[in-house]
Amino acid sequence: MVLHHVRVFVSSLPEATKFYLAALAPLGYKELYTIEGVVAGLGVKSPDLMIAVKSDTPPTKGLHLAFAAESKEVVDQFYEAAMKAGAKDNGPPGLRNYAPGYYAAFVIDPEGNNIEVVHL
Repeated sequence: MVLHHVRVFVSSLPEATKFYLAALAPLGYKELYTIEGVVAGLGVKSPDLMIAVKSDTPPTKGLHLAFAAESKEVVDQFYEAAMKAGAKDNGPPGLRNYAPGYYAAFVIDPEGNNIEVVHL
């Protein structure tokens, strides 16, 4: 089974969109779909990350999203871009013991979600 998209609720759509566009730019992410003030769909070829705001739904917190990178350099670029965009460090780029060659970086987004970019 392949996921089509993930929706993350946020407290400020403009701020979250700005953060994710900056952090995920090294992976080629762009804003591909928008309903002004409601949702922004980000992705490379299709909007697989949907950022949404809804008055009766609290922001998503504690989610762990992992994105695949084409190289270790992209992992490094993601980490730098995310930190500049306001993320909190949750594990700088480096090898992990999860699997042989597992090179990843982790940040906490402004809403408190764990965002990982990994190259295998």
